Amino acid sequence: MSIWKRKPMAQLLAEASESEKGLKRTLTAWSLVALGIGAIIGAGLFVRTATAAAQNAGPSVTIGFIVAAIGCALAGLCYAELSSSIPISGSAYTYTYATMGELLAWIIGWDLILEYAVGAATVGIAWSEYLNNLLVKVLHVSPIPYEWCHSPFQHSAEGINGIINIPAFFIVAVISLLLIKGTQESAFVNGIIVVAKVSIVIMIIIFGWHFINPTNHTPYIPSPTTYTDDQGIGHSYGGIMGILGAAGTVFFAFIGFDAVSTAAQETKNPKRDMPIGILGSLAICTVLYILFAHVLTGVATVEDFRTGGKEASVAFAIQKYMIGYEWLAQFVTVAILAGFSSVILVMLLGQSRVFYSMGNDGLLPKAFSDVHPKYKTPYKANLAILVIVGAFAAFIPGDIVGDMTSIGTLFAFILVCISVIVLRKTEPDMKREFKAPLSDYKFPLVPVLGILVCLAMIFGLGWTNWARLIGWLVLGLIVYFAYSKKNSKLNNPK
Repeated sequence: MSIWKRKPMAQLLAEASESEKGLKRTLTAWSLVALGIGAIIGAGLFVRTATAAAQNAGPSVTIGFIVAAIGCALAGLCYAELSSSIPISGSAYTYTYATMGELLAWIIGWDLILEYAVGAATVGIAWSEYLNNLLVKVLHVSPIPYEWCHSPFQHSAEGINGIINIPAFFIVAVISLLLIKGTQESAFVNGIIVVAKVSIVIMIIIFGWHFINPTNHTPYIPSPTTYTDDQGIGHSYGGIMGILGAAGTVFFAFIGFDAVSTAAQETKNPKRDMPIGILGSLAICTVLYILFAHVLTGVATVEDFRTGGKEASVAFAIQKYMIGYEWLAQFVTVAILAGFSSVILVMLLGQSRVFYSMGNDGLLPKAFSDVHPKYKTPYKANLAILVIVGAFAAFIPGDIVGDMTSIGTLFAFILVCISVIVLRKTEPDMKREFKAPLSDYKFPLVPVLGILVCLAMIFGLGWTNWARLIGWLVLGLIVYFAYSKKNSKLNNPK
């Protein structure tokens, strides 16, 4: 049994061609674009923009968005090439299995659990926080008692201890059950949410443009200095380091577009639709992000984002400066809830499909690959994820994992870029409906640049996140050698 044994490409493509016996092909290019936008636009746009402006770059946070988008675009081109060539569920896990062998495939699959499951739970906790904001500021009713919307590890300024975060568990459970009902139904609901929140983002850009104060954009790139936040942590503010710091911060805002590739086996025409879904969603969101950041930093000051307008930065800016548009602040609160909901939906979709693929390969229990006889969805994987993610959302504070989701995603991006290079060497004659541009077989420029940009962003995340990632991977290796290696179908054929 070799831990480096690769899954034959012919076997992968055969599994894809037999998908009518398994997952149902229902998704179109528009469905994939909507799924991508649903995953991308959420906490990143409404929260991280102000954070990056306050701590790192001021108005030049827009340049930080461009840097982060370049890194994501390079990885996105590699995702598009692989997903159009290997149209099967599993995303980076499947691509790594085909190109670099079982052990690295397990590592990336374990890493994707970190990205999708932990990310979904964290957003579920944020959903709970904004639900209370909706109850108080929009519906003008009493908030949910502190003890029922916070984990046991949290306590209020009044000394009240949390017990369980019921709203966070609730939203994870509802969306998990929706995904069991069917991918097409889930995509339809997500499409409605995407239209609603994108419309509100566009309204903020259009209406807010008239309230931009040029003074807030002067200087556009602040002089280099150090900003110390409320927790005593110093941040490089202004100059090139400030922009790079902002890029690392707003990278969170782009996490999710890669989740589109996990639905390849449920796409009607994956070779055409997967590149459209991945790159289309990324392009649309990048334009919206840059315009949104330009308006937000022009309407409010950096000091606003450091004091009164932190997490509720958008609603704060509207209420304080956009006189006559207070109603828009209420819509923003609704948009944030809708945005968080769609992010959770796509994260849970991605996680269940990774579990499905790993269960099929024997690296996880076979139950994870069982498909519902009526709905044609991996319902047992969804139920397991409901328990795991729901428990995390209900009992763990959202700030514990911090940047773990981001570093896990960047690690996945790097392996995807490497997979393109390896696959071009090992399978040069494979039919590729889409190829990453400027990347011939002698020097694959796009994958190499993707690796370098992602490594640069990982470097900016700091040693504490490296330590957390290493700890998570060590735990994964223990599981692999204790269970997965012994049960691998590839290494233990019957």
